[in-house]
Amino acid sequence: MRAPPGADVPNDPRLPEIDRLRGFVMVLMALDHMRDFFDADAIRFSPTDLDRTYPFLFFTRFITHFCAPTFALLAGVGAYLYGARGRSPKALSLFLATRGLWLILLDIVVISPVWGGPGHIELGTLWAIGCGLFALSFLSLLPARAVLAIGAAIILGHNLLDGVHAADLGAFGPYWRLLHEKGALPPGLPGTVHYPALAWIGVVALGYGIGPIFQTPPASRNRLLRLAGLLALALFALLRAGNFYGDPHPWATQQDTVLTILSFFNVTKYPPSLLYLLVTLGGAALALPALAKLGGPAGRALATFGRTPLLFYVLHLYLGVAGAFALAYRKGYTLDDIGAFVKSGAPPPGFGAGLAGAYAAWFLVTLALYPLCRWFATVKQRRTDLWWLSYL
Repeated sequence: MRAPPGADVPNDPRLPEIDRLRGFVMVLMALDHMRDFFDADAIRFSPTDLDRTYPFLFFTRFITHFCAPTFALLAGVGAYLYGARGRSPKALSLFLATRGLWLILLDIVVISPVWGGPGHIELGTLWAIGCGLFALSFLSLLPARAVLAIGAAIILGHNLLDGVHAADLGAFGPYWRLLHEKGALPPGLPGTVHYPALAWIGVVALGYGIGPIFQTPPASRNRLLRLAGLLALALFALLRAGNFYGDPHPWATQQDTVLTILSFFNVTKYPPSLLYLLVTLGGAALALPALAKLGGPAGRALATFGRTPLLFYVLHLYLGVAGAFALAYRKGYTLDDIGAFVKSGAPPPGFGAGLAGAYAAWFLVTLALYPLCRWFATVKQRRTDLWWLSYL
């Protein structure tokens, strides 16, 4: 009898704790996107705007910061383990290059319309991970320790480039935004670079570089992960407390203690600063050993989502935005009304469902997608003869 998707299987080359962690951050990511779709405050202001936010909204945004870095790191870990299962360096390099380009294409063609509408290119998460995997197609020809050193150097040092701006680089400026500064796409292309690629390449490379520890006994691996996680969080606290280095936006004392705490944790995501990556990847390193112990229905559900991340990613966006449009239409708003609200940044008080509604939509969308993800995980587990499933 074949084990159900997400269950621990003896001699299974996949590590269920990796799938659980990936599934966990995928579910958290859905919360952030449902907030974007259903809470009208997402149109009015950024949840990290300390002049307008409130603690529960800030917390909702902050916990979802862990998603993209963890997913990028696990993409690198997965690349190493994929190559370690008997693939030649050349075969691994080709797979990483084609998968990276495939993710970039998906981001442009399938995901961008959700955020920018038809005809606009919004380079986001899949673009960043795709760039990381494409770069890794070359880096993977080096020893894992060398890739680890390169990834760590990029993460630790890329904030040294914060003083370099596209506006100062002339004709090369628009292309600088592809690497290290959020902003408009190169001339002639409508859209925005939300995830400049350089730091994300470092995260994917770091994941590949730590891949060998996932071939060690679990007890030894978990000790290393806990130590690395604690060290990352300690370095975050040290650098952040002194405003020494690692984030272009220093924290500052606010009018009350709560807002001061929020300011301390208000780290920069676009592009991801060193401090952003320390706190999120440090948390992920601590979470993975904990998830290794998570069994039962919760563990199986997270592992199922973790085995079908691309399917979940695409479908939750379209299901969420369809639900948000349906709610708006039910309240009497037209598509032109919605576009005007987004453009003006001032939707009427009754628009959307509020943050509580966003949480409800998150629960319903996640619940609705589970049966489909479970079915697809079964297909991927059974049909190992279909090579193209490895791209999904």
